[in-house]
Amino acid sequence: MLATTPVHGLRYVVMPTRSWLHRFRCCSSSLAPLSPSEFSGGNKTQKKLNDENNINGSNEKTAPYYPKRGQTVELVCESLGFKGKGICKVDGTGFVVMCDRALPGERFLGRITRRKGSYAEVTKIKTISPHKDLVEAPCEYASYCGGCKSQNLSYEAQLRAKEEQVHELIRHVGRFSDNNPGLEIVLKPIVACDIQFNYRNKMEFSFGPQRWLPIEMLHEKEDGPKNFALGLHAPGFFDKVLNVDKCLLQSEPGNLVLAAVQDCWRDPELSLSPYNCRSHVGFLKHLMLRTGRNVETGSQELMVNFVTSSYKPELLKPLVDRISSIPQVVSIMNNVNSSIGNTSVGEKEYTLYGKDTITEVLRGLTFQISANSFFQTNTHQAEVLYKLIEESAGLKGDGSEVVLDLFCGTGTIGLTLAKRAKHVYGYEVVPQAITDAHKNAQINGIENATFIQGDLNKIGEDFGNNFPKPDIVISDPNRPGMHMKLIKFLLKLKSPRIIYVSCNPATCARDLDYLCHGVEEKNLKGCYKLMSVQPVDMFPHTPHIECVCLLELA
Repeated sequence: MLATTPVHGLRYVVMPTRSWLHRFRCCSSSLAPLSPSEFSGGNKTQKKLNDENNINGSNEKTAPYYPKRGQTVELVCESLGFKGKGICKVDGTGFVVMCDRALPGERFLGRITRRKGSYAEVTKIKTISPHKDLVEAPCEYASYCGGCKSQNLSYEAQLRAKEEQVHELIRHVGRFSDNNPGLEIVLKPIVACDIQFNYRNKMEFSFGPQRWLPIEMLHEKEDGPKNFALGLHAPGFFDKVLNVDKCLLQSEPGNLVLAAVQDCWRDPELSLSPYNCRSHVGFLKHLMLRTGRNVETGSQELMVNFVTSSYKPELLKPLVDRISSIPQVVSIMNNVNSSIGNTSVGEKEYTLYGKDTITEVLRGLTFQISANSFFQTNTHQAEVLYKLIEESAGLKGDGSEVVLDLFCGTGTIGLTLAKRAKHVYGYEVVPQAITDAHKNAQINGIENATFIQGDLNKIGEDFGNNFPKPDIVISDPNRPGMHMKLIKFLLKLKSPRIIYVSCNPATCARDLDYLCHGVEEKNLKGCYKLMSVQPVDMFPHTPHIECVCLLELA
């Protein structure tokens, strides 16, 4: 059985073929999201890798190899890993390096920018031979924007890379080895997304006083308002904005609004200034676009949200007049964020045109979406994801079962299950999300759902006293995964079934390990059997992967 893998003290992972997964660190107090360093081990781990390469008949050198910063090396990209970075080896050595925008099969020259223990990071200088699944990226910004790093990799190859990454993490971080009978049935093939472009229902663009340009385009730099930027942050920079006139991931009505704003906001007569996040001077901070659907007609409807440093509706009026003429625009909001921070959530919110919410339909339910409320970013694929969750939950449908919905957000998952359950209890730390969850339940006439605001990273011994023992637990944590306190609670609760929904397969694999194999250093015994792991591609052309995992009490 998959739940009988022996427990080891520390989480060291040694792999001869996928050496980017050297070590996974277990934190005693809280469980933080993985960084590249947590995918690599020390010199001892590298030595083990070299030894294993030797045992397996590899021709690679086993002598220690330590490249210096600034050194140019020839590399071959083997796979995609953390944040979509290419996992590469220095030719002839086996030494692991990570490179942004390197793709599987590509051979290239790279310059070492940083070395950490047994791995290094490089910047690509020149491609010697391209990757085997090369396609032409349709977006003109693909080479510079950090949003779609794999547009020039065929979609079939993207799916293979994501599926392989999930399966490797489950095997080596989750410690479900190929020796476990039935593992090939547990690890499901990835579910593709039928729509690879125009799938995002939310985009956030930033204003900046100076557009970021790549080195080869610096000669195009201009002064004054013409140099103002509205677009996406350049990768790795909080203060540099790549000017974008069109984004292929957002809806077509969203691109109409973006084009209309780009066409006029730099006009000196409008006196509109972009916010400078270094000097903290300026008016326009962000342009947020959200796409919903009219419940009665099924047609798209758009919310436009201007985030500004102060409330000056007279300055925004020319923009409001311009974009309100676009038929799909039904709401124009103004969030005022007067703090020096550059977040899109304001202290105050004003309606400049139309209504203050838009609607969307998901699994037959209607949801109201405000400017700052959370909603699945890819509505089309969310239908697929939620159907998989419903199937994994396996509710009898006789109204006899209790569902505990952890990290419930605005209640979307719990509410889609409520019609077949006795009662749904949802927990979420964000107060506004709980308010939206109650509102969504009311809109859909659902009375057997209770939503409670609380921090699941800070639960006490009394957690669980306010609801009956659940038959099914849904856990949908953010990228850091579940806190050890919650792991401990679930192992003590022993609910018959857990559906773990994850947006980070690395922390997902770690938590599955804890629930199935236990945590020796915490004296916790695992009590679950892993039944299935279903990767879902929610965001084509990006490194993000969603997983739906089913665990049953062993």
